[in-house]
Amino acid sequence: MGEANPSVLVIDDDPEFRDSVARLLRTVGLDARQFSSVPDFLEADPPDGPTCLVLDVRMPGRSGLDLQSELVAANRQVPIIFITAYADVPMTVQAMKSGAIEFLTKPFRDQDLLDAIDAGLARDRARRESDRVVAAIRRRLDTLSPRETEVMLHVVAGRLNKQIASDIGIAESTVKVHRTNLMRKMKARSVPELTRMADCLNIKLQQRQNF
Repeated sequence: MGEANPSVLVIDDDPEFRDSVARLLRTVGLDARQFSSVPDFLEADPPDGPTCLVLDVRMPGRSGLDLQSELVAANRQVPIIFITAYADVPMTVQAMKSGAIEFLTKPFRDQDLLDAIDAGLARDRARRESDRVVAAIRRRLDTLSPRETEVMLHVVAGRLNKQIASDIGIAESTVKVHRTNLMRKMKARSVPELTRMADCLNIKLQQRQNF
């Protein structure tokens, strides 16, 4: 199945502005979902495909910066493009340090917004692909036996078969069997490839007691 269509979520209490952004996006084949407030956005189901937010900084109730903080705290990595009629330097710095794609001050050029949205959707596509890769590697890791996992951690630490055998107290021939099996289960064609998988999951030899 292909990837779901991208979504641009426009959160602004000004309906005319939301409509103008939606019209602009239609000219480049993108659809916008409109929200008048932060609570409205949080109550909606998240999109299935690549996403970015076009977010007003100042709104009644919770502000755009409040929402950004909530998303960061919840580890929801959604690219954000901030829109404001009156920015100040500390506000801009705060938004960018927290990962915003762009901070546009009204009036801005349509192309500047489209460029920012394109960058945001590209970033989210890359993140989603990375998440898919990590999830697939995690599923493979979960198929390993405890002993295979232990051997794997020694292998990616650069230990030789005879060293691994000495480290964990088994025969070298048994290490070779576990090594062959784990490489097959992990679908790793080489030790460097296996090491990259371990790096993706941020697992190291010192963490072997967690498995």
